[in-house]
Amino acid sequence: MQISRRHFLLAGSALAGISAVSLWRPAGEASAATESFPFTLSDAEWKARLSAQSYDVLRHEGTERAFTSPLLDEHRPGTFDCAGCGQKLFDAATKFESGTGWPSFYDFIPGAIGSKTDTSLFMTRTEVHCSNCGGHQGHVFEDGPPPTGLRYCINGVSLTFTPKTA
Repeated sequence: MQISRRHFLLAGSALAGISAVSLWRPAGEASAATESFPFTLSDAEWKARLSAQSYDVLRHEGTERAFTSPLLDEHRPGTFDCAGCGQKLFDAATKFESGTGWPSFYDFIPGAIGSKTDTSLFMTRTEVHCSNCGGHQGHVFEDGPPPTGLRYCINGVSLTFTPKTA
């Protein structure tokens, strides 16, 4: 059976339409709004507190472009904290070079991270968020280094860095 150019284009258009509908997020709908967290703000307060990119990632589960975060090259002792509420999430000693283009860690500070199943993009992943404010941080994968074997792949705009003081 031969596929005509017309059928190929129609099938491609249909697939693009289905993808757009499945990835669409209504404006103003915060993904973290479905759960209750100790630190809460109104949507207007989040918008005023965060940059546009941080707001999209933290409150709407967006993703920053790979290799754009200045925190990718941050290697000093200290902590990586939630850009939304300031909670300490990752000790710098657990950071490693994954080659993915996002800050990566093999473990988190106990109690600092929550998780849920993410079925967007036609796959199942584990999304991780700040346990204090619900801000989306990224995802965790089972291809990290010892001792955990985990890779917490985190958006740099979801984090701030606090250097260790002497």
